[in-house]
Amino acid sequence: MDYRTLLDVTTELGYLLAMSGAETFRVEDTIIRIFAAYGIEAEAFAIPNCLTVSLETDHQKPMTRMRRIGHHGTDLNAVERFNSISRRICSEKPEPTEALMWVRQAAKSPKKYSFTVSILGSIVSAAGFILVYGGGVTDTFCAILCGLLAGLIGYVAERWKINSFFSTIASAFVIALTAYLYGIAGLAVNVDGIIISALMLLVPGLLFTNAMRDIIYGDTNSGINRIVQVLLIGVAIALGTGSAWNLLCGFGVQSIVNTPVQHSIFLESVTTVIACFGFCVMFNIHGKGSVFCALGGGFTWTVFRLSQLAGIDLIGSYFVATIFAAGYSEIMARVRKYPAISYLVVSIFPLLPGAGVYRTTSCILVGDMTGFSSNGTQTISIAGAIAVGILIVSTLARLWSIYQQKKHKI
Repeated sequence: MDYRTLLDVTTELGYLLAMSGAETFRVEDTIIRIFAAYGIEAEAFAIPNCLTVSLETDHQKPMTRMRRIGHHGTDLNAVERFNSISRRICSEKPEPTEALMWVRQAAKSPKKYSFTVSILGSIVSAAGFILVYGGGVTDTFCAILCGLLAGLIGYVAERWKINSFFSTIASAFVIALTAYLYGIAGLAVNVDGIIISALMLLVPGLLFTNAMRDIIYGDTNSGINRIVQVLLIGVAIALGTGSAWNLLCGFGVQSIVNTPVQHSIFLESVTTVIACFGFCVMFNIHGKGSVFCALGGGFTWTVFRLSQLAGIDLIGSYFVATIFAAGYSEIMARVRKYPAISYLVVSIFPLLPGAGVYRTTSCILVGDMTGFSSNGTQTISIAGAIAVGILIVSTLARLWSIYQQKKHKI
Protein backbone atom coordinates (compact mmCIF):
# COMPACT_ATOMS: atom_id res chain seq x y z
CA MET A 1 0.00 0.00 0.00
CA ASP A 2 1.24 3.46 -0.92
CA TYR A 3 0.58 4.98 2.50
CA ARG A 4 2.27 8.27 1.70
CA THR A 5 0.08 9.01 -1.33
CA LEU A 6 -3.09 7.88 0.43
CA LEU A 7 -2.22 10.20 3.29
CA ASP A 8 -1.85 12.99 0.74
CA VAL A 9 -5.26 12.13 -0.72
CA THR A 10 -7.12 12.27 2.60
CA THR A 11 -5.32 15.34 3.90
CA GLU A 12 -5.88 17.26 0.67
CA LEU A 13 -9.55 16.31 0.53
CA GLY A 14 -10.11 17.21 4.19
CA TYR A 15 -8.34 20.52 3.70
CA LEU A 16 -10.44 21.37 0.64
CA LEU A 17 -13.66 20.52 2.51
CA ALA A 18 -12.67 22.72 5.43
CA MET A 19 -11.71 25.61 3.15
CA SER A 20 -15.12 25.34 1.47
CA GLY A 21 -17.01 25.73 4.75
CA ALA A 22 -17.75 22.10 5.69
CA GLU A 23 -18.49 21.10 9.27
CA THR A 24 -15.64 19.75 11.38
CA PHE A 25 -17.24 16.32 11.76
CA ARG A 26 -17.63 16.03 7.97
CA VAL A 27 -13.92 16.75 7.45
CA GLU A 28 -12.87 14.14 10.01
CA ASP A 29 -15.45 11.55 8.99
CA THR A 30 -14.52 11.83 5.30
CA ILE A 31 -10.86 11.13 6.06
CA ILE A 32 -11.57 8.18 8.36
CA ARG A 33 -14.07 6.64 5.92
CA ILE A 34 -11.57 6.70 3.04
CA PHE A 35 -8.90 5.02 5.14
CA ALA A 36 -11.45 2.45 6.34
CA ALA A 37 -12.36 1.66 2.72
CA TYR A 38 -8.72 0.63 2.20
CA GLY A 39 -8.70 -1.36 5.45
CA ILE A 40 -6.55 1.13 7.35
CA GLU A 41 -7.18 2.58 10.81
CA ALA A 42 -6.31 6.25 11.03
CA GLU A 43 -6.94 9.33 13.14
CA ALA A 44 -8.10 12.75 12.00
CA PHE A 45 -8.29 15.86 14.15
CA ALA A 46 -9.70 19.09 12.80
CA ILE A 47 -10.44 22.48 14.26
CA PRO A 48 -11.48 25.58 12.28
CA ASN A 49 -7.88 26.58 11.53
CA CYS A 50 -5.92 23.32 11.51
CA LEU A 51 -6.13 19.73 10.24
CA THR A 52 -3.99 16.80 11.38
CA VAL A 53 -4.12 13.28 9.91
CA SER A 54 -2.08 10.34 11.17
CA LEU A 55 -1.80 6.58 10.65
CA GLU A 56 0.46 3.65 11.39
CA THR A 57 1.78 1.44 8.58
CA ASP A 58 2.01 -2.36 8.61
CA HIS A 59 5.59 -1.96 9.85
CA GLN A 60 4.35 0.15 12.80
CA LYS A 61 5.83 3.27 11.30
CA PRO A 62 3.81 6.37 12.22
CA MET A 63 3.01 8.91 9.48
CA THR A 64 1.39 12.32 9.96
CA ARG A 65 0.25 15.22 7.80
CA MET A 66 -0.76 18.65 9.04
CA ARG A 67 -2.40 21.50 7.11
CA ARG A 68 -3.20 24.97 8.33
CA ILE A 69 -6.68 26.16 7.34
CA GLY A 70 -6.38 29.86 6.58
CA HIS A 71 -8.77 32.58 5.47
CA HIS A 72 -11.59 31.17 3.39
CA GLY A 73 -15.10 31.92 2.23
CA THR A 74 -18.16 29.73 1.77
CA ASP A 75 -18.59 27.43 -1.20
CA LEU A 76 -21.28 24.83 -0.58
CA ASN A 77 -21.11 23.64 -4.16
CA ALA A 78 -17.50 22.64 -3.50
CA VAL A 79 -18.59 20.84 -0.32
CA GLU A 80 -21.03 18.78 -2.40
CA ARG A 81 -18.40 18.16 -5.10
CA PHE A 82 -15.70 16.98 -2.69
CA ASN A 83 -18.25 14.94 -0.74
CA SER A 84 -19.14 13.15 -3.99
CA ILE A 85 -15.45 12.49 -4.67
CA SER A 86 -15.05 10.91 -1.24
CA ARG A 87 -18.06 8.67 -1.86
CA ARG A 88 -16.58 7.61 -5.20
CA ILE A 89 -13.21 6.82 -3.66
CA CYS A 90 -14.82 4.74 -0.90
CA SER A 91 -16.93 2.88 -3.47
CA GLU A 92 -14.33 2.22 -6.18
CA LYS A 93 -11.13 2.15 -4.08
CA PRO A 94 -8.77 3.22 -6.88
CA GLU A 95 -5.01 3.31 -6.60
CA PRO A 96 -3.98 6.22 -4.30
CA THR A 97 -2.27 8.04 -7.19
CA GLU A 98 -5.48 7.93 -9.22
CA ALA A 99 -7.56 9.04 -6.23
CA LEU A 100 -5.21 11.99 -5.73
CA MET A 101 -5.69 12.91 -9.38
CA TRP A 102 -9.50 12.88 -8.90
CA VAL A 103 -9.22 15.21 -5.93
CA ARG A 104 -6.92 17.66 -7.70
CA GLN A 105 -9.08 17.67 -10.83
CA ALA A 106 -12.13 18.48 -8.70
CA ALA A 107 -10.22 21.32 -7.05
CA LYS A 108 -9.18 22.75 -10.45
CA SER A 109 -12.71 22.82 -11.86
CA PRO A 110 -14.62 25.15 -9.56
CA LYS A 111 -18.14 26.12 -10.47
CA LYS A 112 -18.71 29.67 -9.32
CA TYR A 113 -21.08 32.50 -10.07
CA SER A 114 -19.70 35.53 -11.87
CA PHE A 115 -19.10 38.83 -10.09
CA THR A 116 -22.28 40.30 -11.58
CA VAL A 117 -24.45 37.38 -10.48
CA SER A 118 -22.88 37.43 -7.00
CA ILE A 119 -23.72 41.10 -6.54
CA LEU A 120 -27.21 40.44 -7.89
CA GLY A 121 -27.58 37.74 -5.24
CA SER A 122 -26.88 40.29 -2.49
CA ILE A 123 -29.41 42.69 -3.99
CA VAL A 124 -32.09 40.01 -4.29
CA SER A 125 -31.56 38.85 -0.70
CA ALA A 126 -31.86 42.34 0.77
CA ALA A 127 -34.86 43.25 -1.40
CA GLY A 128 -36.56 39.91 -0.72
CA PHE A 129 -36.60 40.39 3.05
CA ILE A 130 -37.87 43.98 3.04
CA LEU A 131 -41.55 42.99 3.01
CA VAL A 132 -40.96 40.33 5.67
CA TYR A 133 -39.70 43.00 8.06
CA GLY A 134 -42.53 45.45 7.48
CA GLY A 135 -41.08 47.60 4.73
CA GLY A 136 -43.16 49.33 2.07
CA VAL A 137 -42.74 49.34 -1.68
CA THR A 138 -40.65 52.53 -1.62
CA ASP A 139 -38.33 50.94 0.95
CA THR A 140 -37.44 48.27 -1.60
CA PHE A 141 -35.38 50.78 -3.61
CA CYS A 142 -33.22 51.61 -0.61
CA ALA A 143 -32.90 47.90 0.28
CA ILE A 144 -31.64 47.25 -3.24
CA LEU A 145 -29.01 49.97 -2.84
CA CYS A 146 -27.98 48.65 0.57
CA GLY A 147 -27.69 45.13 -0.83
CA LEU A 148 -25.55 46.41 -3.69
CA LEU A 149 -23.18 48.27 -1.36
CA ALA A 150 -22.93 45.34 1.07
CA GLY A 151 -22.22 42.98 -1.83
CA LEU A 152 -19.44 45.21 -3.15
CA ILE A 153 -17.83 45.55 0.26
CA GLY A 154 -18.05 41.79 0.78
CA TYR A 155 -16.48 41.14 -2.62
CA VAL A 156 -13.56 43.50 -1.92
CA ALA A 157 -13.07 42.04 1.57
CA GLU A 158 -12.94 38.48 0.21
CA ARG A 159 -10.65 39.41 -2.66
CA TRP A 160 -8.20 41.20 -0.37
CA LYS A 161 -8.69 38.71 2.50
CA ILE A 162 -9.75 41.40 4.94
CA ASN A 163 -10.68 40.17 8.41
CA SER A 164 -14.41 39.43 8.56
CA PHE A 165 -14.79 41.44 11.77
CA PHE A 166 -13.68 44.68 10.12
CA SER A 167 -15.49 44.02 6.85
CA THR A 168 -18.71 43.41 8.80
CA ILE A 169 -18.30 46.72 10.65
CA ALA A 170 -17.81 48.50 7.32
CA SER A 171 -20.81 46.82 5.69
CA ALA A 172 -23.10 47.45 8.68
CA PHE A 173 -21.99 51.10 8.81
CA VAL A 174 -22.67 51.69 5.11
CA ILE A 175 -26.04 49.90 5.27
CA ALA A 176 -27.23 51.87 8.29
CA LEU A 177 -25.87 55.19 6.96
CA THR A 178 -27.64 54.73 3.62
CA ALA A 179 -30.94 53.76 5.26
CA TYR A 180 -30.83 56.62 7.77
CA LEU A 181 -30.13 59.17 5.04
CA TYR A 182 -33.03 57.72 3.05
CA GLY A 183 -35.23 58.14 6.11
CA ILE A 184 -34.04 61.69 6.84
CA ALA A 185 -34.93 62.58 3.25
CA GLY A 186 -38.48 61.44 4.00
CA LEU A 187 -38.48 58.65 1.41
CA ALA A 188 -38.73 55.66 3.76
CA VAL A 189 -41.76 54.10 5.39
CA ASN A 190 -39.80 51.77 7.67
CA VAL A 191 -36.08 52.52 8.01
CA ASP A 192 -35.62 49.76 10.57
CA GLY A 193 -37.05 47.26 8.08
CA ILE A 194 -34.57 48.42 5.42
CA ILE A 195 -31.61 48.04 7.77
CA ILE A 196 -32.69 44.64 9.10
CA SER A 197 -33.32 43.21 5.62
CA ALA A 198 -29.86 44.30 4.47
CA LEU A 199 -28.15 43.22 7.69
CA MET A 200 -29.39 39.68 7.03
CA LEU A 201 -26.56 39.55 4.47
CA LEU A 202 -24.10 39.84 7.35
CA VAL A 203 -25.71 37.39 9.77
CA PRO A 204 -23.30 34.41 10.17
CA GLY A 205 -25.83 31.70 9.38
CA LEU A 206 -23.31 29.09 8.24
CA LEU A 207 -21.08 29.64 11.28
CA PHE A 208 -24.04 29.29 13.64
CA THR A 209 -25.35 26.18 11.90
CA ASN A 210 -21.92 24.52 11.74
CA ALA A 211 -21.35 25.33 15.41
CA MET A 212 -24.53 23.51 16.40
CA ARG A 213 -23.76 20.48 14.23
CA ASP A 214 -20.16 20.32 15.50
CA ILE A 215 -21.39 20.27 19.10
CA ILE A 216 -23.85 17.48 18.25
CA TYR A 217 -21.03 15.32 16.87
CA GLY A 218 -18.83 15.92 19.91
CA ASP A 219 -16.50 18.50 18.34
CA THR A 220 -16.98 20.88 21.26
CA ASN A 221 -13.78 22.87 20.69
CA SER A 222 -14.74 23.63 17.10
CA GLY A 223 -18.32 24.41 18.11
CA ILE A 224 -17.25 26.90 20.78
CA ASN A 225 -14.71 28.44 18.39
CA ARG A 226 -17.46 29.06 15.84
CA ILE A 227 -19.86 30.41 18.49
CA VAL A 228 -17.23 32.95 19.51
CA GLN A 229 -16.93 34.00 15.86
CA VAL A 230 -20.72 34.39 15.69
CA LEU A 231 -20.69 36.63 18.77
CA LEU A 232 -17.85 38.73 17.35
CA ILE A 233 -19.76 39.28 14.12
CA GLY A 234 -22.80 40.29 16.19
CA VAL A 235 -20.63 42.86 17.97
CA ALA A 236 -19.30 44.08 14.60
CA ILE A 237 -22.87 44.59 13.32
CA ALA A 238 -23.68 46.57 16.47
CA LEU A 239 -20.55 48.73 16.11
CA GLY A 240 -21.26 49.49 12.45
CA THR A 241 -24.90 50.48 12.89
CA GLY A 242 -24.10 52.39 16.09
CA SER A 243 -21.39 54.40 14.36
CA ALA A 244 -23.79 55.42 11.59
CA TRP A 245 -26.38 56.51 14.14
CA ASN A 246 -23.88 58.61 16.11
CA LEU A 247 -22.57 60.23 12.92
CA LEU A 248 -26.05 61.41 11.95
CA CYS A 249 -27.23 62.47 15.41
CA GLY A 250 -27.02 66.11 14.41
CA PHE A 251 -29.01 65.60 11.20
CA GLY A 252 -32.33 64.47 12.62
CA VAL A 253 -31.87 60.71 12.66
CA GLN A 254 -33.68 60.59 16.02
CA SER A 255 -36.84 62.01 14.45
CA ILE A 256 -37.25 59.22 11.90
CA VAL A 257 -40.64 57.54 12.33
CA ASN A 258 -41.02 53.86 11.43
CA THR A 259 -44.42 52.64 10.23
CA PRO A 260 -44.28 48.88 9.70
CA VAL A 261 -46.51 47.61 6.88
CA GLN A 262 -48.42 44.37 7.36
CA HIS A 263 -48.30 41.91 4.45
CA SER A 264 -50.03 38.59 3.88
CA ILE A 265 -48.31 35.34 4.85
CA PHE A 266 -48.38 34.25 1.23
CA LEU A 267 -46.59 37.41 0.04
CA GLU A 268 -44.03 37.14 2.83
CA SER A 269 -43.36 33.51 1.97
CA VAL A 270 -42.93 34.26 -1.73
CA THR A 271 -40.47 37.09 -1.05
CA THR A 272 -38.62 34.84 1.41
CA VAL A 273 -38.12 32.28 -1.36
CA ILE A 274 -36.73 35.09 -3.55
CA ALA A 275 -34.41 36.22 -0.75
CA CYS A 276 -33.21 32.65 -0.20
CA PHE A 277 -32.35 32.37 -3.90
CA GLY A 278 -30.01 35.26 -3.28
CA PHE A 279 -28.39 33.37 -0.42
CA CYS A 280 -27.99 30.34 -2.69
CA VAL A 281 -25.89 32.56 -4.95
CA MET A 282 -23.89 33.88 -1.99
CA PHE A 283 -23.20 30.32 -0.80
CA ASN A 284 -22.46 29.16 -4.37
CA ILE A 285 -25.24 26.57 -4.57
CA HIS A 286 -26.11 25.57 -8.14
CA GLY A 287 -28.71 23.64 -10.12
CA LYS A 288 -31.76 21.98 -8.64
CA GLY A 289 -30.21 22.20 -5.20
CA SER A 290 -30.67 25.98 -5.18
CA VAL A 291 -34.38 25.57 -5.94
CA PHE A 292 -34.93 23.10 -3.09
CA CYS A 293 -32.89 25.23 -0.69
CA ALA A 294 -34.85 28.39 -1.53
CA LEU A 295 -38.17 26.56 -1.24
CA GLY A 296 -37.05 25.27 2.14
CA GLY A 297 -36.59 28.85 3.32
CA GLY A 298 -40.07 29.82 2.09
CA PHE A 299 -41.71 26.78 3.70
CA THR A 300 -39.88 27.44 6.96
CA TRP A 301 -41.15 31.02 7.12
CA THR A 302 -44.68 29.81 6.33
CA VAL A 303 -44.52 27.32 9.20
CA PHE A 304 -43.26 30.08 11.51
CA ARG A 305 -46.09 32.48 10.63
CA LEU A 306 -48.76 29.76 10.78
CA SER A 307 -47.46 28.72 14.20
CA GLN A 308 -48.00 32.28 15.40
CA LEU A 309 -51.53 32.32 13.98
CA ALA A 310 -52.20 29.03 15.76
CA GLY A 311 -51.54 30.75 19.09
CA ILE A 312 -48.01 29.49 19.74
CA ASP A 313 -45.81 32.12 21.39
CA LEU A 314 -42.87 33.72 19.57
CA ILE A 315 -40.12 31.46 20.94
CA GLY A 316 -42.26 28.37 20.42
CA SER A 317 -42.94 29.40 16.82
CA TYR A 318 -39.21 29.72 16.16
CA PHE A 319 -38.68 26.28 17.68
CA VAL A 320 -41.42 24.66 15.58
CA ALA A 321 -40.13 26.31 12.38
CA THR A 322 -36.57 25.19 13.17
CA ILE A 323 -37.73 21.60 13.67
CA PHE A 324 -39.36 21.78 10.24
CA ALA A 325 -36.28 23.34 8.57
CA ALA A 326 -33.89 20.80 10.09
CA GLY A 327 -36.19 17.89 9.23
CA TYR A 328 -36.62 19.15 5.67
CA SER A 329 -32.83 19.43 5.31
CA GLU A 330 -32.17 15.91 6.56
CA ILE A 331 -34.82 14.46 4.24
CA MET A 332 -33.55 16.35 1.19
CA ALA A 333 -29.97 15.33 1.98
CA ARG A 334 -30.92 11.66 1.94
CA VAL A 335 -33.18 11.92 -1.09
CA ARG A 336 -30.62 13.79 -3.21
CA LYS A 337 -27.45 12.28 -1.66
CA TYR A 338 -26.01 15.70 -0.86
CA PRO A 339 -24.75 17.18 2.45
CA ALA A 340 -27.56 18.44 4.68
CA ILE A 341 -25.69 21.66 5.48
CA SER A 342 -26.59 23.25 2.12
CA TYR A 343 -30.31 22.81 2.73
CA LEU A 344 -30.17 23.64 6.43
CA VAL A 345 -28.21 26.87 6.25
CA VAL A 346 -30.53 28.40 3.62
CA SER A 347 -33.77 27.03 5.07
CA ILE A 348 -32.91 28.31 8.53
CA PHE A 349 -31.77 31.76 7.39
CA PRO A 350 -35.16 33.55 7.59
CA LEU A 351 -35.32 32.64 11.29
CA LEU A 352 -31.90 33.95 12.31
CA PRO A 353 -32.27 36.87 14.76
CA GLY A 354 -30.71 39.65 12.72
CA ALA A 355 -33.66 41.87 13.68
CA GLY A 356 -33.07 41.17 17.36
CA VAL A 357 -29.40 42.17 17.16
CA TYR A 358 -30.32 45.45 15.47
CA ARG A 359 -33.18 46.31 17.84
CA THR A 360 -31.05 45.54 20.88
CA THR A 361 -28.36 47.86 19.54
CA SER A 362 -30.91 50.59 18.78
CA CYS A 363 -32.13 50.52 22.37
CA ILE A 364 -28.58 51.12 23.63
CA LEU A 365 -28.17 54.10 21.28
CA VAL A 366 -31.30 55.86 22.56
CA GLY A 367 -30.63 54.95 26.18
CA ASP A 368 -33.61 52.61 26.50
CA MET A 369 -32.19 50.09 28.95
CA THR A 370 -35.55 48.44 29.50
CA GLY A 371 -35.89 47.85 25.77
CA PHE A 372 -32.27 46.69 25.64
CA SER A 373 -32.91 44.10 28.32
CA SER A 374 -36.18 42.95 26.74
CA ASN A 375 -34.86 42.73 23.16
CA GLY A 376 -31.56 41.22 24.26
CA THR A 377 -33.28 38.50 26.26
CA GLN A 378 -35.65 37.78 23.38
CA THR A 379 -32.79 37.57 20.87
CA ILE A 380 -30.88 35.12 23.06
CA SER A 381 -34.06 33.07 23.55
CA ILE A 382 -34.66 32.93 19.79
CA ALA A 383 -31.08 31.82 19.15
CA GLY A 384 -31.49 29.19 21.87
CA ALA A 385 -34.75 27.89 20.36
CA ILE A 386 -33.09 27.60 16.94
CA ALA A 387 -30.06 25.86 18.43
CA VAL A 388 -32.18 23.35 20.36
CA GLY A 389 -34.31 22.63 17.28
CA ILE A 390 -31.22 21.89 15.18
CA LEU A 391 -29.70 19.78 17.96
CA ILE A 392 -32.81 17.63 18.37
CA VAL A 393 -33.36 16.88 14.68
CA SER A 394 -29.67 16.38 13.87
CA THR A 395 -29.25 14.06 16.86
CA LEU A 396 -32.25 11.96 15.81
CA ALA A 397 -30.93 11.85 12.23
CA ARG A 398 -27.52 10.70 13.46
CA LEU A 399 -29.08 7.99 15.65
CA TRP A 400 -31.12 6.80 12.68
CA SER A 401 -27.97 6.61 10.52
CA ILE A 402 -26.19 4.59 13.21
CA TYR A 403 -29.18 2.25 13.45
CA GLN A 404 -29.24 1.76 9.68
CA GLN A 405 -25.50 1.00 9.61
CA LYS A 406 -25.83 -1.61 12.35
CA LYS A 407 -28.88 -3.08 10.64
CA HIS A 408 -26.96 -3.64 7.40
CA LYS A 409 -24.08 -5.30 9.27
CA ILE A 410 -26.35 -7.88 10.85
